[in-house]
Amino acid sequence: MKRRTFIASGVGAAAGATLLGGPVAAQSKEVIIATTAGLMERSLQEHFYRRFEKEQGIRVRSVPIELPDQWARAVAAGRSGGPAPFDIVTATPPDLIQHKDILLPIDCAKQETITKNALPNSCFPNGLMRTGGGMVMLWNGKNFPAGKEPQSWADFFDIAKFPGPRTLPDTGDREWWVPVMALLADGVPADKLFPLDLDRAYRKLDALKPSVAAWWKSGDNSMQILRGGEAVMAMVYSSRAVPLTKNEGFNFTWNQAIRDVGNWAILKNAPNAANALAFLNFFTTTPEEHVPFSAKVSFDSNNAAAANLIPPGERRFRPSWPDNWSKLVVADYEWIAAHRAAMRERWISWLTR
Repeated sequence: MKRRTFIASGVGAAAGATLLGGPVAAQSKEVIIATTAGLMERSLQEHFYRRFEKEQGIRVRSVPIELPDQWARAVAAGRSGGPAPFDIVTATPPDLIQHKDILLPIDCAKQETITKNALPNSCFPNGLMRTGGGMVMLWNGKNFPAGKEPQSWADFFDIAKFPGPRTLPDTGDREWWVPVMALLADGVPADKLFPLDLDRAYRKLDALKPSVAAWWKSGDNSMQILRGGEAVMAMVYSSRAVPLTKNEGFNFTWNQAIRDVGNWAILKNAPNAANALAFLNFFTTTPEEHVPFSAKVSFDSNNAAAANLIPPGERRFRPSWPDNWSKLVVADYEWIAAHRAAMRERWISWLTR
């Protein structure tokens, strides 16, 4: 999309962007975006940040930061009333609920570019879907070849039938993943998970804990653990499972994967709110960029036309492909947001005892 075309759409110039339907004054020629480091940040730079800078003349200051640290800084700034440390932050669905008081509302109906290009129902009152994937079960194909593969989280817990060390996440921002997985393994139907029976979940996890060789802290860390042979089976981001499966002899299933959606959100008191909104609109354009970006990060990204450009051989690896999407477990984010502090305390207490 040419720069003059994008500006004509009403979102290219920062002074023309609208929040809550009203005009926003022109701001500095930059936007500060916080996102997780590694592959995600590098791919955003390549496919979106640099193009945005070139086409809009607005510099992107990319801040690589993990979610707990990002929110700690954002919340502290919100309490002090000072300027936000970032314009755009990465938000999980519970984050959009838990931190709504420090997030800038977005009038989705007035964002014509988003409405035209984004996936249906992907713009929220205070956020925009960036990427979608799942927390999947992955295993080493050498240990569990075709015909002897695990099929469900119940198999993940079956050390006798599927022997070997496991690795699970301890990322500090999604303390509900592992209890949800444990309840699914214990036979709770996906539509009966919430409210979470944490006592039941942790009883199930007690039996598995001796077989957990490592608790990974990031996507890159999970891949290092698996490549190094510390674990033969894992719960990992689908964005890490896909390249490991394509290139390194691992395999995974979408069955009972927990839907993992990353969103963009704009902080209240963001120093460059109008530029931030211009970037969110820009992000949903140009399906030809979303296809290679999604292939690199192994998440689907927010452009409705991109799916038509995905080769049939790649569809197995895309969470939004209907056969895969229907298998994903969707959490009750309202319940999670309301109980997050207690869940975090329970998680830390269990993990460290």
